[in-house]
Amino acid sequence: MRIPNSAHLSRPWRIHALTSDFRLEDVWALPTPGGPDELTRLVRQMTSGSGRFSGATRALFALRWKLGSLLGWDRPGSGLGARVPTLRDGLPADLRAAAPGPGFRALPLTPVYLTDNEWAAEVANRTVHAVMHIGWVPDGSGGYRGQMAVLVKPNGLFGRAYMAAIRPLRHLIVDPALMRMIGRAWQNQDQTHHHTPPRRES
Repeated sequence: MRIPNSAHLSRPWRIHALTSDFRLEDVWALPTPGGPDELTRLVRQMTSGSGRFSGATRALFALRWKLGSLLGWDRPGSGLGARVPTLRDGLPADLRAAAPGPGFRALPLTPVYLTDNEWAAEVANRTVHAVMHIGWVPDGSGGYRGQMAVLVKPNGLFGRAYMAAIRPLRHLIVDPALMRMIGRAWQNQDQTHHHTPPRRES
């Protein structure tokens, strides 16, 4: 479910110090109910590639990668450490010294840092430098859940036009599909964790 930007901006996340020149694109409440210390579990789930998008969403991703290949949007010289520096270059000493979390199996995102209640990963290409921030927050009813924020720094006029063009597709198709996929994978993990094998009769 999409929620107000204030749900991200009002919290003392450490990502704020690294993204003062980024725009907060949107914030989503993740369907991942849990206890107070389950961010690492969510990060592992998201980076492992568990879950599967619907046909329409897969088609949109395939179209994006095809266009990127044809137009050179994703060439190495347009990414992190080339067109833009990685956010890890600006990390304070404690975050730089800590492990940034697992890498993605299926997405071109690079982890930036991991704490007990937040995690960030970034991607850059010819169109944009973007950050996915995952926080672990109280859900208002005694439990906790994940919260995803997307922050972007478009690359000039072309980048701004690109972000404006894909925004309706993200809000109506891609991100809702991502929420459903995350929720299904989380629920499946819960069922696995809580499943007790039947006891054999002696």
